[in-house]
Order: sequence, then C-alpha cells, then structure tokens
Amino acid sequence: QVQLVESGGGLVQAGDSLRLSCTASGRTSDTYAMGWFRQAPGKEREFVAAISWTGGRTDYAESVKDRFTISTEKVKNTVYLQMNNLKPDDTAVYYCAARVRVTKVFAYWGQGTQVTVSS
Repeated sequence: QVQLVESGGGLVQAGDSLRLSCTASGRTSDTYAMGWFRQAPGKEREFVAAISWTGGRTDYAESVKDRFTISTEKVKNTVYLQMNNLKPDDTAVYYCAARVRVTKVFAYWGQGTQVTVSS
C-alpha cells in the first residue's frame, strides 16, 4: 500500500500563486510516476499534470500548460505542483495520485486539498 498526503491548498485571488505538496509513504517502490488531478463542483475529475519519479518526463493538461509546473523531490518522496497566474476556473479539489508499475494505472490517491481562486 501507498499513502499520499497533500497540503498547500487555500484561498487566493486571481493572478496569485500556490504550491501544492504531496508526500508518499509505504511501498513507494511499487510506483514509478505521480500525478495531480482536480475536481470542480459539479464536474468530473480531470487530469492536471504527471511526472516520473526521476523527473525525466512530464505531461500537462492544455488548460494549465505554461502556468503550472510539476516537480519531484525523490529523497523526500514528495511531488509538487507550482501553480502560477491562478484563475477562478482553477478552483477545485486537487488530488495527488501514484501510478503503479504493474498495472500502470493511478492506483493510489490522496484525500485532496481545496484550492479556491476568487476573481
């Protein structure tokens, strides 16, 4: 099992920045990549960004490209999501997820952290 704990959410104004953190514990060797997803009220959960633990490959949703940056600090088993120039449409609960080697799916999820962007 892998446990994920997110932090860093909050209430900000449009144009502000936030950095989310997610720390993994447990059988982290079973995972090879991490991702961030978000779910706004009344909408389905959507992909935001993903990164391999080595940091060699990153992927972003079009809506956040050039504003968000995902990174890892493997020695701390932590993944970050730096969010700049936040917009009200970025308001959502943000979830961290771990991708496992065997099935290549995001099998483990954190509890989520709320990000609210006011206009």
